[in-house]
Amino acid sequence: MQKVPKKVPITNLFKKIKAKYIYIFLMILALILLPVFWNSRIKWTFEKAYGIRLPLKYTIHGIDISHHQEAINWEKVALARSKKSKISFCFIKATEGISIADKDFEKNWSGCKKVGIKSGAYHFYIPWVDAKLQAKNFLSKVTFKKGDLVPVLDFEKEGGVKHWLTLKINVEVFLDAVEAKCGVKPIIYTNKHIYNKYIKGNFDDYPLWIADYKSAELSNYNAAKKLFLWQHSENGRVSGIRGGVDFNVFLGTENEFKEICL
Repeated sequence: MQKVPKKVPITNLFKKIKAKYIYIFLMILALILLPVFWNSRIKWTFEKAYGIRLPLKYTIHGIDISHHQEAINWEKVALARSKKSKISFCFIKATEGISIADKDFEKNWSGCKKVGIKSGAYHFYIPWVDAKLQAKNFLSKVTFKKGDLVPVLDFEKEGGVKHWLTLKINVEVFLDAVEAKCGVKPIIYTNKHIYNKYIKGNFDDYPLWIADYKSAELSNYNAAKKLFLWQHSENGRVSGIRGGVDFNVFLGTENEFKEICL
């Protein structure tokens, strides 16, 4: 005998349709409000003095520069501030590869120190050339002193090396050479792609500095034991510097900031 399908009461049908649209509405509302929630949590605030939003949950803000910023008026940089923040630190490019020295490094290094901004130096790493010679180039150009920021390996390129294990070994050679000379583990600066492919699981004990311009907060780096710095924008403006400037924030307290100083 053929079964006659049961009739669904019209009221139950309306309830199901109503529940479905309520669910869709709540999902859309959640997607709209999620950025607002994160913004309030991190306290993203537009700072007119710098032309960008800053994550004011954190209190220690800084920049990084190289010869690309051309001549810098460090006195103006020292005075540059918004109502809620100032430039507290600056990382300066010193070297690249096995022989390149940033043409403005010495001028920027002395100028930054002269105005009392906490300074640090970084080396732009080229994966396909000798790592030991790169470390030698870097250490020959920078004289670190007590109170300076920890040396930085700028690792953001991967081309030219056929096997990741070779790249890992070469990076270790550079890091070991700098640590042997300076007595501290260097900071590794990198981006999300390089972090996930090479750093995560291999260099977790090193201080980490992440460049990530798209995330509302750094929630994708839970494996990093020492995530200290976040480069959150490359479009900042600072009085005394021409053009765009990378902006960074230290992800801790003033007392913890000492952990990345010599």
